[in-house]
Amino acid sequence: MSKKALNQPLSGNEMPRFGGPATMMRLPTQTNTVGLNACFIGIPLDIGTSNRPGARLAPRQIRDESRMLRPFNVYTGSAPFESIQVADIGDVAINTFNLQKSMDIIEHAYDEIISNNCKPLTLGGDHTITLPILRALSKKYGPMGMIHVDAHADTNEHMFGEKIAHGTPFRRAVEEGLIDGNRVAQIGLRGTGYSSKEFEWSREQGFRVVPVEECWNKSLVLLMSELREKLGKGPVYISFDIDGIDPAYAPGTGTAEIAGLTVPQALEIIRGCRGLDVIGCDLVEVSPPYDTSGNTSLLAANLLFEMLCVLPEVEYK
Repeated sequence: MSKKALNQPLSGNEMPRFGGPATMMRLPTQTNTVGLNACFIGIPLDIGTSNRPGARLAPRQIRDESRMLRPFNVYTGSAPFESIQVADIGDVAINTFNLQKSMDIIEHAYDEIISNNCKPLTLGGDHTITLPILRALSKKYGPMGMIHVDAHADTNEHMFGEKIAHGTPFRRAVEEGLIDGNRVAQIGLRGTGYSSKEFEWSREQGFRVVPVEECWNKSLVLLMSELREKLGKGPVYISFDIDGIDPAYAPGTGTAEIAGLTVPQALEIIRGCRGLDVIGCDLVEVSPPYDTSGNTSLLAANLLFEMLCVLPEVEYK
């Protein structure tokens, strides 16, 4: 029996980088996840954001900047497109006039995605989108572990009295039993707050809270070794807010905070997830209008590729 051909990104030697399909890494598209091990999917939503808008435009811009990516991770040896079947399945058709309806739309879309055992890599969108994704995944996997990179804990009780917004998803996720607090790490938290106890609620749930000051001027390889021990076996979700990275590298975001993680540290975090049972990922809060160079979206595209590379089914050469 012949081996099934795996989808490949369109090579820059076959079509100039500025041409070809406007998909993630110029991959083939599908309208469903039948036969896929992993998929890229966009959620163009920013009606849950509290400061600068624009994340609704991120999936399209991230896809555009991903045209520079090649299929092999030279340093790590990861070869995702020689290992698994991947496609771009387009965007979730959210209701841009109704946040709560959009939460239901997203959850139902991800119910369908994972029904075929496909692992979603999501192009956000603001951080509100992670809640309905976790709701869908928890039906299949139960309470998950999580690596959460962010400047903010996103554990507010409410925002303007609303329970659902981009600053509340992880409090709701704990309340709904979607994540296991003893298997959660939040990395890069920083900035000003409303009290000196800004991150205490996370610690009370069992989260390993890593303020950015713990990360300054050092490699994060040892931290990730510690976190792999903490998360252990069992399903793990990666949620990466681009504002976890310093705005010097990623200015195109809605709630920028100074003194953040560096790009090499971001790579160390994601690569340090290798060996965990990663069952899905997202990259959120890119706002292209605030970075006309496209560099924030280019960074986001690279981080999504790195997440693809650490899925447990991917082979290393």
